[in-house]
Amino acid sequence: MPDGEKDAPLYDRLLARGMVAVLVAQFVSAFADNALFVAGIASLKTLPHGVELTSALQEVFVVAYILLAPFAGPFADALPKGRVMLLSNALKLVGAGMMLTRFGTLAGYSIVGIGAAAYSPAKYGILAQFYAPDKLVQANGLLESSTIVAILLGVLAGGIVADHSLSAAFEFVLALYFAAGVVNLAIPRVRVERPLHRGAMGAAVWAFWGVTKRLWQNPDARFSMLGTSTFWGTGTTLRLMLFAWVPAALAIRNNEMPSLMMAVVSVGIIAGAALAGWHVNLARANRALLGGLLVGPLLIVLSTVHTLALALAVLALLGLCGGVFVIPLNALLQDRGHRLVGAGHALAIQNFAENSAMLLFVGFYTSISRLGWPVARVVAVFGAVVLVATAWLAVRRLAASRG
Repeated sequence: MPDGEKDAPLYDRLLARGMVAVLVAQFVSAFADNALFVAGIASLKTLPHGVELTSALQEVFVVAYILLAPFAGPFADALPKGRVMLLSNALKLVGAGMMLTRFGTLAGYSIVGIGAAAYSPAKYGILAQFYAPDKLVQANGLLESSTIVAILLGVLAGGIVADHSLSAAFEFVLALYFAAGVVNLAIPRVRVERPLHRGAMGAAVWAFWGVTKRLWQNPDARFSMLGTSTFWGTGTTLRLMLFAWVPAALAIRNNEMPSLMMAVVSVGIIAGAALAGWHVNLARANRALLGGLLVGPLLIVLSTVHTLALALAVLALLGLCGGVFVIPLNALLQDRGHRLVGAGHALAIQNFAENSAMLLFVGFYTSISRLGWPVARVVAVFGAVVLVATAWLAVRRLAASRG
């Protein structure tokens, strides 16, 4: 699908078909990812001291993103991105199979993390090859909405099926990854952005730091990376906190209720993505800051809640604010990254930043959890840290904009 054909009717038909295939493949794969996460937590809870390993489950996943960041971008840019997504889903299938056979929950989930690390630059990078900059916010909103709906349904399905049968949950995920791979085959071949040369992967680490520096020097790209990293660090930690907070605050001890609450956050993000697509464009990306500034205070409010209805309302509002915050920043980075270093490289750098933040945030949460504080205090302290981080980002961004 060469870029020069963008005005041709054939291109329009291929674009429509390709976008549908990307959305469906991403939906199925993300659905499986989130069902697998819940099944993994449920599996660990059956082991002696397994509850203490739930943070490790998230950590082994994000470590793959961090270690593979220098290579994921060049890999995504060196092949048609639909094929990269297909190969990545195959790795996820292998990792989920390891978890089903009890080869090792953590080991299997780390393989899934490798597949996800390779998948992410391709699924976002292909949008910049499909659409012009003025359409990227809407396209990104569609992809994010597809992902969020998948998260919503995936965590619900994972919690329900895992409460019934762990084996059935893992088998369900395997079937989903296989289906996602089939849909990947329907994605039209886009052109290779940056072919690999002999020895290119060996030099990828040094090249990664070079393109990272170039991207970081761009004020818009830097703002986007810091903002999305704060969002995903918060969201990842919230998933873990809910499995501890729900039993303590609401006296509900199954896997289904934390999954339902994660789904409610996802519904809020969908609404926030729609609001951002309508109200925010790349020229007005600073408007996203208002949503980000409300996330920390809402976490503090959540720490005081003891009724289910109020908890669901707070979580829905938290998701709404998060969606307004992250969607424009994703689109901003896709546009600047595509121009500066290539979409695949830019998304790999973003993944490195976001997953480093996830590791940092989850590590901080784990550390304060071990102080013996009540769960409500842990949630409140974490919310205060998020508020400070987003306020610092807002002050710096607004000051730079005035300058």
